[in-house]
Amino acid sequence: MSDIPALARGCAVLGTGGGGDVRTGSLAAVRAIREYGEVPLVRLADLADDALVVPLSGIGAPTVSHEMIHSEDEPKRIVEEVERIFGRPPSAVMSSEIGGSNGVAPVAWAAQLGLPLLDADGMGRAFPEVQMVSMYVAGLPADLVIMTDVAGNVVTIRPVDGLWSERMARAVCVAAGSSALMADYVLTAAGARGAVIEGTVTRALEIGRATEGAADPLRALQDRLGAARLITGKLTDVERRTTGGFVRGTATVEGTGDDRGRTLTLELQNENLVAVEDGRVRAMVPDLITVVDTETAAAVQTEALRYGQRVTVLAWPCDPLWRTPKGLETAGPRAFGYELDHVPVEELTAHG
Repeated sequence: MSDIPALARGCAVLGTGGGGDVRTGSLAAVRAIREYGEVPLVRLADLADDALVVPLSGIGAPTVSHEMIHSEDEPKRIVEEVERIFGRPPSAVMSSEIGGSNGVAPVAWAAQLGLPLLDADGMGRAFPEVQMVSMYVAGLPADLVIMTDVAGNVVTIRPVDGLWSERMARAVCVAAGSSALMADYVLTAAGARGAVIEGTVTRALEIGRATEGAADPLRALQDRLGAARLITGKLTDVERRTTGGFVRGTATVEGTGDDRGRTLTLELQNENLVAVEDGRVRAMVPDLITVVDTETAAAVQTEALRYGQRVTVLAWPCDPLWRTPKGLETAGPRAFGYELDHVPVEELTAHG
């Protein structure tokens, strides 16, 4: 239980603005551990080849999910459906995305189910769409999605591919009020090897611990991430709307101090997707762009952005998987409708 605050801080940073508010996931995790006991963290190497792994995540608009809290019955309903389909119980829970609340809440779900948590996820960050996971990039069939909501509905989808899994799951999510719990890519430990991003729970913990007791939390976080500082300033404009199961919009940061006279604009779709200054792209998906409080280095989610906040925008490289041709096709800038070819953040920020 003592690890939850650090895990939450790290997941918030890796969420790049999305993945849901870590506060709700943290509260759920602490409560579940108190009631059901500690959750073991296991590696893929610890599991038998035929062990079933269930990736779980909340799907929907973060502006809705932190108000429409998942019930304890939701993960249990999904596992019941997994057992019905596969004829055996799962051996571990995995976070579909380590970013935001979706990186913390699986601790609660694992505790409620009496299962260990796998030290891995499907993104190494947060992405807004169902097919934007490493399992899809690795070529695993996206032929099963199980969803449930606070009303008790259970929907099993058999999509023909990953793109259809997003369309169908998003429609169900919107019908459920833009918030649902989802399991996709239920897979064996053998099938997960090479198809998931390992060690990401540990990485989130390390990121969260980097600022503990630091004299300069922002510098400590930047050093841990190997991140470039895009701008330090004040939020002067936020345009945000919830539509189609996503939060979309823009946020503008005007520089202060050494950055006075500069303006950075962020494009949002649940997550921070593109950072632009004076018509020049400074960072773009699939690389990570996170807004943090300048004083505390705590990450600020897109739904919590407010006029007047003093923030710093950091950007750093994604997992190498996302820079492969399939990775860029899946979650690069063109996948979000931007007429941009991906340029690594370390090249875009090399000269300031």
